[in-house]
Amino acid sequence: MQQSTQQPQQSFTAFPRGAEGRGASRRLRVTGRAPGIVYGGADKPQTIALDHNALIHALKKEAFHSTILAMTLGETTQRVLLRDVQMHPFRHEVLHIDFQRVDENRKIRMKVPLHFANGENSPAASTDAIISHVLTELDVSCLPKDLPAFIEVDLSTLAVGQSIHVANLTLPAGVTAVTRGGESPVVATAIVPRVIAEVEEVAAVVEPGAVEGAPVEAGKEGEKAPEKGSEKGSDKGAEKAPAKKDDKK
Repeated sequence: MQQSTQQPQQSFTAFPRGAEGRGASRRLRVTGRAPGIVYGGADKPQTIALDHNALIHALKKEAFHSTILAMTLGETTQRVLLRDVQMHPFRHEVLHIDFQRVDENRKIRMKVPLHFANGENSPAASTDAIISHVLTELDVSCLPKDLPAFIEVDLSTLAVGQSIHVANLTLPAGVTAVTRGGESPVVATAIVPRVIAEVEEVAAVVEPGAVEGAPVEAGKEGEKAPEKGSEKGSDKGAEKAPAKKDDKK
């Protein structure tokens, strides 16, 4: 039902950086470069710098965040993972970036994006249901060689009221999902919006034509309404005014 796909390895160039501190990083950004660091493995952490414009372009790619990268630093090329990016609060500017060296013999933990497919062919698509993508990425653990670029989730069999859980996913060999407390969270579900459900319930119990036109007033059908100033069954208003007394003798 689900499958994973490997993608070509992404690569970038980094430059050694000597000076450290806020002031040095600020001066480095003025020159069009972004400060960073690479750590892990048998080597010591090393401060680096990257071309800022090239880095901004690379960060737009999904694979740059979820796959093993080839970093060229000087005359060597290292396999690294992107671990953290610090952005400016309101400017489109990278303040600092962290990379981790990859040890081919040790398992890594990464968030792998989920790609949803065939939702338009599912039984839920022919109804008023909405297919909700509850998760957009999955935390996995595996050796570097087994890391998938993404995991595809096939929605072609998803019906109304059904859900796909992490436990339902078929992961590649050597890859395991990492969830909190060993739970199996919902990945995708098909539900009918509450408003539509309530409208359908009301339509099922209301008699046809009951809501058409104005409500019928109490009384016999076709009975004429009493005129203004008159009251049926009452002599009020019918009495004549007393005659004026003649004072002439």
